[in-house]
Amino acid sequence: MTRIALPSSIETAPTAAQPLLEAVKKMLGSVPNLFRITANSPAALEGYLGLNGALAKGSLDAKTRERIALAVAQINGCDYCLAAHTYLGTNVAKLDEAEISANRAGTSQDAKADAAIRFAVALVNERGHVSDGDVSAIKAAGYAEAEIVEIVAHVALNTLTNYLNSALDTPIDFPAVSAKVA
Repeated sequence: MTRIALPSSIETAPTAAQPLLEAVKKMLGSVPNLFRITANSPAALEGYLGLNGALAKGSLDAKTRERIALAVAQINGCDYCLAAHTYLGTNVAKLDEAEISANRAGTSQDAKADAAIRFAVALVNERGHVSDGDVSAIKAAGYAEAEIVEIVAHVALNTLTNYLNSALDTPIDFPAVSAKVA
């Protein structure tokens, strides 16, 4: 059970959030619970959608974005986001099971992507206070400055959704995946 209201439909969400949820439904075919619970604050929903949309047009490809999301969700222990990004990673970004497992462990089977994931993990673990060596390593892997900024932004965006879903106990509406490692 959620800790705050989860609008049961677009029509029961705050009026200012309704057009935003309609756009999500048009884009995804449904309105996942993350969007419905965030709709309690139309400003927060607009901010999330705006940053997410802007970053989708950025330099990082869908595979790298999903890899970052998986690593961040694992560190933050967000079962909702792990379920969502395992689903998206598999069905949209076309990551295989071994890659998803590697991403959840903070690595990648792809050498360049591995540097991005390791940098994202350092950002989360160090709360942004990464070392000169961390920045040098991501540059040495071939990432441009714009891509480095986008990795930081993706970590922030995913941390937002991790915290929203964990703090508010958002019901998982994707095939369940546990953050707990066996």
